[in-house]
Amino acid sequence: MAHQLLSTGVTLHMVDVGYGTPIVFVHGATVSGRFFERQIPYFSQWYRVLIPDLRGHGQSDKILQGYTVANYARDLKALFEARHIEHPVLVGWSMGAMVAYEYLKQFGQEQVAGLVIVDQSPSDFAWEGYEFGLLTLQDLGEMVETLQTDQRAFAEHFAGLMQHSLSPDTTTWMVEEIMRVPAAIATSILVNQTLQDYRPFLAEIHLPTLLLFGRDNKVVPPEAGEDIARRIPGAQLQIFEQSGHCPFYEEADAFNERLHIFLDQIKDASAKR
Repeated sequence: MAHQLLSTGVTLHMVDVGYGTPIVFVHGATVSGRFFERQIPYFSQWYRVLIPDLRGHGQSDKILQGYTVANYARDLKALFEARHIEHPVLVGWSMGAMVAYEYLKQFGQEQVAGLVIVDQSPSDFAWEGYEFGLLTLQDLGEMVETLQTDQRAFAEHFAGLMQHSLSPDTTTWMVEEIMRVPAAIATSILVNQTLQDYRPFLAEIHLPTLLLFGRDNKVVPPEAGEDIARRIPGAQLQIFEQSGHCPFYEEADAFNERLHIFLDQIKDASAKR
């Protein structure tokens, strides 16, 4: 475990282990890097594994500002500069996928080796005519109300939604991680994330891209992954039949193997250039 003070003024807690091509796992809103604990021992055998807790989450600083997707991308850039991370593969899960998209928009694609999107549509908002948008303004308002008045109820509900096969032990630690995020911070990033829309950007992506989705649609429908695969040229898609929002946890072995294949493909393509 490590801590890093960034030029953006926040100190992030992170896992930074292993050597070689950097694989950066970016978590979603109100959770933490702990959710990727089943990737660390596997990938650190061959790669440098970097898993930050985003500002306001996990064990990172909980300062009073900066809780937007765009600013998380700037934090990520500052982290790469501080830790000397070059040509990473970005693995974005849930809101972390949006942070990855935003990173590419702000800083370009030339210094990134590959992109992995895990169980996240390009927008969570129910825009008119968009079939994969999950949240209306009323839904968002109700979530904010719950976060502000009964955060534990929000955490327990969300932890249940994320799992395909409910486990009391898993639910317990997930709730603990969600509760690390102060309600004011959780509310800020929830609203900001929900109103993002990366659909127009998808066609601009020219990186090797892998899409990994769970079949259980309690959070994100797998059809959203199929839609992204049609929008990003050359994108690969795999759906995990026994997973919900966290295929890297519920089907960790299969997830790790599929991601490893993709990483080897990137390595082989780079060697041929």
